[in-house]
Amino acid sequence: MTYVITGEGLTIEDVVKVARHNEKVELHPDAIKKMQACRDMLEEKIKAREVMYGITTGIGEFSETFFNEEETLLFQKYLIYNHAAGIGDAAPIEHVRAAMLGRLNVLTQGYSGNRVIIAETLVEMLNKGVTPEVMEKGSVGASGDLCSMSQIALLLLGEGRAYYKGKLIPGKEAMDKAGIKIPGLQPRDGLAAINGSNFLTGMSALWLYDALNFLKQAEIACAMSIEALMGNMKPYTPKLHKIRGFAGAIRSSTALSKLFKGGDLFEGKLKVKVQDAYSMRSAPQVIGAAHDALAWARSQVEIELNGVGDNPVFFTKEKLQLTGANFQGTPVCLPMDMAGAAITMVCVMSERRMNRLNHPALSIGLPPFLTKGAGLMSGLMLSQYAADMQIVEMRILSMPASIMSIPAAADQEDFVSMGMNTALKNNQIMDNAYGVLGIEFMAAAQALDFREFKFGDGVTKAKEVIRRHVEFLDEDRPLFDDHNTMKALVKSCEILEEVEKEVGSLN
Repeated sequence: MTYVITGEGLTIEDVVKVARHNEKVELHPDAIKKMQACRDMLEEKIKAREVMYGITTGIGEFSETFFNEEETLLFQKYLIYNHAAGIGDAAPIEHVRAAMLGRLNVLTQGYSGNRVIIAETLVEMLNKGVTPEVMEKGSVGASGDLCSMSQIALLLLGEGRAYYKGKLIPGKEAMDKAGIKIPGLQPRDGLAAINGSNFLTGMSALWLYDALNFLKQAEIACAMSIEALMGNMKPYTPKLHKIRGFAGAIRSSTALSKLFKGGDLFEGKLKVKVQDAYSMRSAPQVIGAAHDALAWARSQVEIELNGVGDNPVFFTKEKLQLTGANFQGTPVCLPMDMAGAAITMVCVMSERRMNRLNHPALSIGLPPFLTKGAGLMSGLMLSQYAADMQIVEMRILSMPASIMSIPAAADQEDFVSMGMNTALKNNQIMDNAYGVLGIEFMAAAQALDFREFKFGDGVTKAKEVIRRHVEFLDEDRPLFDDHNTMKALVKSCEILEEVEKEVGSLN
């Protein structure tokens, strides 16, 4: 399959296919025409020596500096040099590819004034596996992800470094080996290549894809724990949630019902409590609220993926150029801050159910800490410690970055989004979330092995998958390998894939 870049309709699933799974891309012919028409208009303005931000003038505090013809040409190179100022470890290849795809989708709309060859070169880089090295840290998310995108743009000058066929090599060498011509940077090309929040948006698109899968697995783990705790099934009836009206809760209760279906509890064959603890009976409302938060975040990210994030922008028909702040990352980082906090919230509830499974006063007849040798052995006591530590880190990371602006550029850029901080901390939140949920899965499977009734079809399948990877804890053993195995299992989505084959989609 090849993804045709048109400037519209780009989804988070498309980003995953191109960035993570290396799907090929190509430019739509209409996109090429729009870029060329805009470029033609821009060149007329350059010849007329019009004052245009970032083209015939400097940027930021230097926006009042007007260039002569020679300086206009040189400025694009120095712009990229100056802004390639990140720090830290190299970003994952999929993050860089996601940013490149997002920037291409902006350029192809024909408002940025770039030469067509700039877009064509980025397409070749994606298709031939030339991925610029980009430092993870340095962007403040306005004016866009300048330092991150500038490291990508260095390749357009034949500079920087790039990954090619598994090796990090000089950018020019990577381009030459891949058979890609260096386009160089003409007036406007440099700023057009970098002036948007494409890096944090690309990262957010990939994260949301994984977060949506995580929430479905959170529902599976929840269902396993509720069955192990012999929960009352009434709170998960979709009818109950429809009369309140929250889409996420309706969706979550429907998913839980699918997982319970076929079991003795679902069929009403066992005696249960009239009302269970909130970590059980309010699961649809809580996980549902997380679904709603992620739905908002997805809508904002996809608007940004398909919007014109640039400055200045050029309207070809009107021969008009407008400067503004369409690079500002806040419309993405604000909902993504909430999305990260939503994942933390779901994990807090997950740990509370795990506590109930361990706690002999709360577990409805399960052995203390889910061990047959309580006293001599401690079972899953320390698994809760591992979950708790990760949750505290998640809580710290859930402080929103969108309220943390520090002025930059001599106060010309006196409010910035800090959206890269959001994207980076969300990845840390998700890494911990895999560990927390893996521990609930392990505890729930252990608890279910002490029960002798029939479980729901989805719960049964999930337990079966877990037992392929982690054995029943018959007697105490070091658990760090089990914890890491479960964390990797959640990240792999194997449980989700197998369960959905059994009960149908949990969407």
